[in-house]
Amino acid sequence: MQMNEGVEWAAHFCLLLHWLEEDDPRPIPGARLAEVYDLPPAYVGKQLQALTRAGLTRSVPGRHGGLLLARPAAEITLMDVVAAIEGTEEAFRCTEIRRRGINAERPAREFTSPCGIAMAMKSAELAWRRELASTTISDLAERTPSRAAAAARRHFTHL
Repeated sequence: MQMNEGVEWAAHFCLLLHWLEEDDPRPIPGARLAEVYDLPPAYVGKQLQALTRAGLTRSVPGRHGGLLLARPAAEITLMDVVAAIEGTEEAFRCTEIRRRGINAERPAREFTSPCGIAMAMKSAELAWRRELASTTISDLAERTPSRAAAAARRHFTHL
């Protein structure tokens, strides 16, 4: 499974907003995020819109507007971020290919239980989702060296 690069950026944006809000709860303009990460503003805007639609960030309008986290970092999980950017559809979709070809003539009653492949894929995805759901933005902040947070804060002191 390969995730969109936007997931990584969105997680970084949430982490950065958390660090900045700890010191100074002012909204951060999306254009400023694009500038400090050297990304196209339209690309950053797309990720930020997805986060806002998902209720992870909130947009503050006006001259001094921008984005803030919509809830505490301890309540935003990596799974929330992935779902905001990638959607909530399952990665593996069983299409019952086992019923084709050599098995096409077999009766439907022989295929009432899910096949082992579908069950294994579902189990693996569930474990992955649980792990992401158990990791919050706050957890990430605690695991990140304090110098990274300090460096990020320095870039935003002159808004």
